[in-house]
Amino acid sequence: MPNFSLRSVLIFPYVALVIALAVAIGTLSYVTGSRAVLTVSEHLLKETVSRISQAVDRHVVGSMATLEAAFPSGMRAPDSIESDFANIRTRFWIATSLHIDPNNYVYYGNRAGQAIGLFRHSLDKGELRIKYKAEEHRSWYQIDGINGQPHSLKVEKKLFDPRLRPWYQAAQAASHDTWTSVYIDFGTQHLVATRSRQVLDSNNEIDGVVATDMPLRALNDFVSSIEISPNGVAFIIEPDGNLIASSCSPNVRQNEARQNIRVNAGESGHQLLTDIYLHLLPFLSLEKEDLNPRTFFFTNNDGKKIHVAYNKFEDGAGLEWINVVALPSEDFMEGIGNNVIRTLLLGTVATIIVVLVGLGILHWVTKDLKILSVAVNSVGSGFVEKPINIQRKDEIGDLAKSFSAMQRRLQTDYLTGLPNRYALEQYLQAAIERYESQESGTPFALLFIDLNDFKLINDRFGHDSGDQALIEVALRLRTHIRKNDFVARYAGDEFIIALHDVRSGKDLIPIRNTIEKALSEPFTSFDSSSLKLGGAIGEAHFPDDAKSLTDLLVVADQNMYAHKAAIKSRFSL
Repeated sequence: MPNFSLRSVLIFPYVALVIALAVAIGTLSYVTGSRAVLTVSEHLLKETVSRISQAVDRHVVGSMATLEAAFPSGMRAPDSIESDFANIRTRFWIATSLHIDPNNYVYYGNRAGQAIGLFRHSLDKGELRIKYKAEEHRSWYQIDGINGQPHSLKVEKKLFDPRLRPWYQAAQAASHDTWTSVYIDFGTQHLVATRSRQVLDSNNEIDGVVATDMPLRALNDFVSSIEISPNGVAFIIEPDGNLIASSCSPNVRQNEARQNIRVNAGESGHQLLTDIYLHLLPFLSLEKEDLNPRTFFFTNNDGKKIHVAYNKFEDGAGLEWINVVALPSEDFMEGIGNNVIRTLLLGTVATIIVVLVGLGILHWVTKDLKILSVAVNSVGSGFVEKPINIQRKDEIGDLAKSFSAMQRRLQTDYLTGLPNRYALEQYLQAAIERYESQESGTPFALLFIDLNDFKLINDRFGHDSGDQALIEVALRLRTHIRKNDFVARYAGDEFIIALHDVRSGKDLIPIRNTIEKALSEPFTSFDSSSLKLGGAIGEAHFPDDAKSLTDLLVVADQNMYAHKAAIKSRFSL
């Protein structure tokens, strides 16, 4: 039996203990950090998919509102376009004013072969396209304003028959709103979808079809602008795999005959996008009860783990798209691996001080990771969290900064500094749940605000002035609400105020008057010559008007459009 000195007997077990402790610390750091990173990345993917769905929904709602304004449900078709020209023109002008970007074109054709369309170039300029007889060619006129005098532009050389167009034939076969297939616009060479609806006569027979175009270029630009991670991708596809929008691949390309054709995700030319699509196909064939985001992961041919989130979007009129977001795990895991290597090296050369430092590091690491985990779970549960106060300069600190940045991106409007649509929805959902559980919940109300003719500022003073106007409006709203109220930028020039503890509609009157007065003041943030816009305001009270978040927003939105229509009507008179 070999002889060992007491020094050796004490040193070797001690060194082994230090190394084992360092390995334990490294392993714990890796496992805990990995879980936190995976949780953060999963929530990031789901929230990004939801943002894409919101953008799609914005386009779809705009087209639906445009058709409803052009030919309200239940309105009977006129005997002829010529006999009802003035009314049709007025409704079409209002319809194309609701969402001029992108729904700036609405048109109507009847079974007699007559046709009328209005294409809006800007807020105050439009283009009428009319034919009163089936055998005549359409005449184009320029109009300035809702009651502007038409000025002849040209007569089309090619005969246009609305009854032969795909949108007309699609609506004839459907008793409700329907979409045409997505197609490549001949003029712009960008993707477009058309929504159409039957218009019945007094005998409840189909007399015509009203339709509006939904250009998809803005949607593609939005998806392309999403920054998920260095190698992350986002795209929208139809069930057959044809691309609607993509952050990494064009959705239209030229074939060998130099003709523009649509791009399929399976043949996109981008390897990661194609791999994601092929692994997504089995999941798309499964029956799902809801349209909530789902996640899965796979390992590609390079051995990289790819995390994917997706959801379906359906609108009840035949539109069915799939939104997809994905990123390689290495985009998040590289920092955790480096941290483990440093921890192991430190443990190999440490002494008893390392043991004490190691114990301190263990407490330090788990404490901050717990803060991260609690914050991640809170965000996942729908609570708007305050920024995480973790002051570290290692990978966990970077992760905390990334998470805080993600919170700001998800919850804050970058321009005005107000909470954004996502933060508003989480706040309202939490308020509804508190009310339903009777835990300090109280009735509340919404004010849905849309600035009047905001495009005037962008057109007349430039987009920088438009941004300054939005910032000034946000400041006014923040200044004129009560301490416990909540104001958010909903989209574009739309704002929503959540009013705490509002028992009835009467309580809204003084608050609404205050907001209307604040909106009517001239802008001071740029040289506007005392420009006053004001805003259309829609009210909704919980639980009197609606008992769910979606229905509450719909009521407020509808009331706002009713107010806007009333304002436009008074202005026209």
